[in-house]
Amino acid sequence: MSETKLLEEISPADRYEMDATKRALDELFVQVRQYKSGKSYTELIKFVSRFRFYSAYNAMLIHIQMPGAVFVAPAHRWLNEYGRIIMTGARPLVILQPMGPVMFVFDVADTEKGKNPKPLPKEVTNPFDIRKGSLRNQLDQTIENAKRDGIRITKQKQGSQSAGSIQRTKNINQSVSFRIGIDRSGDPIYKNIPVRYELIINENLNKEAQYTTLIHELAHLYCGHLGTINDKWWPNRLGLSKITREFEAESISYLVCRRIGIDIPADEYLSNYKKDDQDIPNISLELVMKVVGLIENMGKRQLSLRKQPSSEILGQNQAKKQIPGNTRPLTGEQTTLNWRLIKQPSKDINLK
Repeated sequence: MSETKLLEEISPADRYEMDATKRALDELFVQVRQYKSGKSYTELIKFVSRFRFYSAYNAMLIHIQMPGAVFVAPAHRWLNEYGRIIMTGARPLVILQPMGPVMFVFDVADTEKGKNPKPLPKEVTNPFDIRKGSLRNQLDQTIENAKRDGIRITKQKQGSQSAGSIQRTKNINQSVSFRIGIDRSGDPIYKNIPVRYELIINENLNKEAQYTTLIHELAHLYCGHLGTINDKWWPNRLGLSKITREFEAESISYLVCRRIGIDIPADEYLSNYKKDDQDIPNISLELVMKVVGLIENMGKRQLSLRKQPSSEILGQNQAKKQIPGNTRPLTGEQTTLNWRLIKQPSKDINLK
């Protein structure tokens, strides 16, 4: 059998696993068996969910290097903002720096009072204080940002056991309008993006459950479970087992929601793996953290337009000031979130 034939038989998911340049941290986890047990994985995601003052990815890097870290900051910030200096022999922690390579930070335990110390922030004195959840405009902002990837999100009445689903569409003759800016008159400018995916949310769910469902389905897409139209946007990981796909999606849903203070039942789903300390599925932990960061940004601000595949540019580059209208029957590959994985949020959450 030829080498070409062998390569053709490798699934996209297996090919992704073979690409070490894309999964340096995943390779490390496999080699040292770090975070493979349910107990250690649960400790990691709880740490990341509570370490809100840095991105999920950087929080993971901090936990790898110092699991007991409480609050970290660069040396200059400790000195300028808190009047504290780095102790001799302190251990620097390496994290990623926005618009740069890496930066070095130090935990509060490796600092001491300087000449003019200032009170430490609440994140230091009570770093893991559980906040009350508050869903602001994350749902609407995420729905708007999803349009840049050709995701048409529709709220429909569904059965009591159905939360939502996402699937690919074969018809790209319809489009969604993604806002790309404003004109000289201050009116919004929209760009037509071909519909590539249909995402359905059960409109009978409350706002928090709708957001949880949205995150879960977007996680399937951005983790490559439905393949990809551009591997520079997200990977093609078709061929993963269902348990791996669901574990990744539930992990992302848990982290995104808990980092804004919303309790969701994914905690119960993931905690099942803590029993008897059984091994978790063979997930891409690095990709999970990156997707958490992407979805968090989708809920915070308007994202920029992606560079479209050249095959879709023709006939789709006209800016419009009106939003085209709605839905049609679903076709293609699909993932579905069952209502049994979604429960109502805690009553003490302050909902807006």
